Amino acid sequence: MRESRSSLHVNHQRVHAPRALVLARHGGHRISLRANAPLSLGSESPIFRASGTCSPGGSLAYLRSMRLLFCGSGWAPIVEHIAARLPAEASIRSWDRREPLAQIVADVDVLLPSNAPITPEVIDAAVKLRLIQQPAAGTEQIDRRAAIARAIPICNAPGTNHVSVAELALYLLLALARRAPLASRAFAERQIGLPLGIELAGKTLGIIGMGRAGSALAERAHVLGMTVIALGRDAALAERLAFFAMSHAISIHCPLTPETRGMLDTAAFAAMRPGVLVVNCARGGVIDREALVAALAAGHVGGVGLDVHWDEPADPDDPLYADPRVIALPHVAGSTEEAFARITDVVIDNLGRLERGEPLRHRVA
Repeated sequence: MRESRSSLHVNHQRVHAPRALVLARHGGHRISLRANAPLSLGSESPIFRASGTCSPGGSLAYLRSMRLLFCGSGWAPIVEHIAARLPAEASIRSWDRREPLAQIVADVDVLLPSNAPITPEVIDAAVKLRLIQQPAAGTEQIDRRAAIARAIPICNAPGTNHVSVAELALYLLLALARRAPLASRAFAERQIGLPLGIELAGKTLGIIGMGRAGSALAERAHVLGMTVIALGRDAALAERLAFFAMSHAISIHCPLTPETRGMLDTAAFAAMRPGVLVVNCARGGVIDREALVAALAAGHVGGVGLDVHWDEPADPDDPLYADPRVIALPHVAGSTEEAFARITDVVIDNLGRLERGEPLRHRVA
C-alpha cells in the first residue's frame, strides 16, 4: 500500500514528508500542520497560544478551616507558595512518607497529589475529601473511577509551567550541543579550548508533542535558526521512523500513554542520525531504557538530557548518569517562581469556587 504523503516547505524549498509530520517556520509566520488539519494563527493556535493566570479577588475568609494535603515527594516550594495565600483558618501540610497515605487523609478536604498515586484505598479513607486538585498537568496516577464513584471532582493546572519546561529543554539542548560535562572536566584539568561542540543553528529539531511546552520550545528554537518538525503521538510506525531520521535533535513533550510508552525503542534509535541529541522533559517511560543504553554503548547517540527518569528520585550512582554524554537533572523543568505562582493562582481560585459552589477550572473528571 502506498504511503500517504504531503508537501511541506523547509527553508523555502518544497519537500515531501509523511502526513504525521508537522513543520513550523517562524519567519513570515508560515506553519504547515498535519495534512487536512485546519490552520489558525490566532490566540488559540498551538504555537501562539498564550497562557493566562487567575488572580481571585476579594477576601479568602470563605476558605474557613479547609485542610489541604500535598502528597508529592519533591517540589516543596509549591507548599510555601500556597500557604502564603491561605487565610489563617485554612492549612496545608506535606505528606510524611513514613506513614501510609491512606492512614493520614481522614481529615483532609483537598488532596494535591503531585507524583503520588491516589488509589481507591486513599480516596475511600479520605472521608471528608471534597476535591482532588493536581498542582500540575498530569493526572494519570489518580484513580478516576474511585473519585467519580464518590462524586469527588478532579482538577489539574495546565498551561502554568510550559514556558519553564520549554526553557529547560532549550538549556539541555544547548548543554548537549556544547558537551557541557566534558567542558567541566576540561576546566578541572586546566585544558583550554576543549571539547569541540556543534551549533544548533541550521539543524532540525524534532518535537514529540506540540502542546503548550512543545510549541513554546518551537518558538525558541526558531530564534536560534533551527528548523522544527513535530510528531503526533498517533503517528504510524513508518511516519515515526521518518521523523527520527530527519531530526538532528529530539525533544519529548508528550504525556505517557499506552501509545507513547517506550516510543523511543531499539527501532527508533536505529532510525536516528548518528550523533543525535535527545532531551526528555516529559515522562521517563517514553524512552525504552535498555534501548537508550544500547544506543549509547554503540556510539550512535551524541548526547542525552534527562529531566525525568524511570524511577524518581533517580539513583545518582546509576552508571547511566556517569556517562559524559548524559546530563541528568532532578525533574526541575517546571520548578520556577513564575510557574509556581501560576499554579498557586489555579489552586486558590478553585478552592474559592469549591466553597461558593461555582464551576471548577480545569476539571478533568
